[in-house]
Amino acid sequence: METRIAAAGFQARTIEPLPGDVSLRRYARISGEDGGTAILATYPAEIRDTCGRFVRTTGLLGEAGVPVPRVLDADCGEGWMLVEDLGPLTLAEWGRGRPWDDLAPWFDTALDLVDRIARIPPESVTDLNPRLGRELLARELRQTWDLYLEPNGLTGDAGLTGRLREALDAICTQLDAEPPVPCHRDFMVRNLMPRPEGRLVVLDHQDLRLGPPAYDIASLLNDTLFPPDSAEEEILARVLPAPEDRVRYRRAAAQRTLKAVGTYTSFARRGADRHLPLVAPTLGRCLVHLAHVPESAALVPELAAAWSSVLQPSARDLLDS
Repeated sequence: METRIAAAGFQARTIEPLPGDVSLRRYARISGEDGGTAILATYPAEIRDTCGRFVRTTGLLGEAGVPVPRVLDADCGEGWMLVEDLGPLTLAEWGRGRPWDDLAPWFDTALDLVDRIARIPPESVTDLNPRLGRELLARELRQTWDLYLEPNGLTGDAGLTGRLREALDAICTQLDAEPPVPCHRDFMVRNLMPRPEGRLVVLDHQDLRLGPPAYDIASLLNDTLFPPDSAEEEILARVLPAPEDRVRYRRAAAQRTLKAVGTYTSFARRGADRHLPLVAPTLGRCLVHLAHVPESAALVPELAAAWSSVLQPSARDLLDS
């Protein structure tokens, strides 16, 4: 590996390990003799197939006009890859605390990329990863149920618990019934890198797969940098103007936000707790989306009461209005 990296122009003058979440994949920033840098990703045997998928999806997304980090060299058999270093700040980190006027152009760029991803020929991604269908969507929600809702007493009494389970199963079934399109699967501001020329580069794309058409939009608008309600409505009016598409978006957003709460909880249990401040606002957004979905709307008043101890005041006020 050292010889190959050196041939790519990066004598390991300095190696700086980079923080991650809980993936077995590890990253380090390597500085070359000329002062240039690159990111070294290493893949242990258990997840070595991820390396090959990243190489393949790099090609697919590049052909679709979606900017991704350049792969400078790789040996997936040995479990390593050298990729372009795009700097330290994702859109989530760059945008924290900035007004929506600063963020809006980046979201417009991101929405264009969602459209480009969805237009990739479906047959190109069919065998990459399992479809994001009912089974996988429901399994994600079971993690949230088991790790967060039930341990924190947020499923309500026996009657509400049963009806909530039925509603979530119905939402997953409805999402499964939609004609699937290629989606990134984690198209969120934490996986987008802003560039000085106004481009966005898409990270962590090895999970590209078929999924519900509104899923990537739901991921973008409901993670970390939440657009104001008026901005969300304006975006949806442009990209999902039909009433039935709006309901499909709400279903995808309800599933995605509730899934994210379970993911944050799982990370924290394994020692990576930096996303825990996102739990309350994300759960609040989930409740608002559930209120717009026919499968769950009738449950929201009881669910709001059951979740009131963990919701932020802004979410409670919105539900009371």
